[in-house]
Amino acid sequence: MTDYSKILNKTIQQIKPSGIRKFFDIAAEMDDVISLGVGEPDFQTPWAVRQKAIHTIETKRTVYTANAGLEALRESISRYTKKKTGIEYDPAGEIIVTVGGSEAIDISIRSIVEPRDEVLIVEPSFVCYSPIVQLSGGIPVPIETKVENNFRLTADELRSKITDKTKLLILPFPNNPTGAIMEREDLEKIAEVLRETDIMVLSDEIYSELTYGKKHCSIAEIEGMRERTVLINGFSKAFAMTGWRLGYACAPHPVAEQIVKLHQYAIMCSPTVSQYAAVEALENCEDEVQKMVNEYNTRRRFVTDAFNRLGLNCFTPEGAFYVFPCIKSTGLSSEEFCEKLLYTKKVAVVPGNAFGGCGEGFIRVSYAYSLKHISEAISRIEEFLSEIKQ
Repeated sequence: MTDYSKILNKTIQQIKPSGIRKFFDIAAEMDDVISLGVGEPDFQTPWAVRQKAIHTIETKRTVYTANAGLEALRESISRYTKKKTGIEYDPAGEIIVTVGGSEAIDISIRSIVEPRDEVLIVEPSFVCYSPIVQLSGGIPVPIETKVENNFRLTADELRSKITDKTKLLILPFPNNPTGAIMEREDLEKIAEVLRETDIMVLSDEIYSELTYGKKHCSIAEIEGMRERTVLINGFSKAFAMTGWRLGYACAPHPVAEQIVKLHQYAIMCSPTVSQYAAVEALENCEDEVQKMVNEYNTRRRFVTDAFNRLGLNCFTPEGAFYVFPCIKSTGLSSEEFCEKLLYTKKVAVVPGNAFGGCGEGFIRVSYAYSLKHISEAISRIEEFLSEIKQ
């Protein structure tokens, strides 16, 4: 009998499966479930983008591109990033097109982190950072953000976690799951701490287009930070292109040069049709993005007000498309709340502890769904709360 525990990588065996997928998979096996669990836009990819993809296939432009990506796309990313942030990246050597933002995160971390390096991870945050750090031989060090600080990272919190082994800070704003943002003055204080060190920053800005009333600011815009920042972005969230699997990393040339090696050997290049379509998205779909943002904003206000009305204190998100209500008043743990809600009312949400230990006592709810969908889910949650109080 083969003992696979002796054969398989010990690190990967010890990593827990994603807490997001666990509830999604359970819900997928049930009938009549309303899911508010997955961070996927309910909008169609803009028609102009789809049309460009069709044309690309019809004209047989389906061969490999350069490892770093289609030149036209890298040039578009360079123009787009400069327009949005004022930062200029050289399309010839500082931009890598990847298979989704997820690959960009993976290969960027692996290009920087060595065994026993410490990586500071702002939490609550997306589930992939810590496992990738572990698979790189690094040591994840969580920095817990607090609701009283609007889930923003403070300079004092950062400073308290830095040691002589700290190699990288992962800064995920706008934030999944909290919807928090970092404003320029917040980032300036963070930069002041980092300038005293050699610590690199991985700035995951996949939700940068989805902010409400306040323009996104990248830490790479702050004086002295461009040369130590890897900026991650992509097309899944802003352009409703999740299944197109396209993202990118922007980094100083010496860093980008190493990142592209990993991409070259593991992937070769990102999907060609998606790359041509992404040029169209960046060049001609800003109005479509703004329409989506306006609709998300309406849903954001509705769902935040609803949870506060139900007595589940809910921080008002300023970015992304999630709310992170506190469920401590129910006396249930995050997982107990989500399991009972799913099995009794057929509403799927995600336990807050899936995003780090400090997420215990919260749940993540996505409002990337129609108001009709959200409204029915809220009604069921209200019934659930009434029943567990009895």
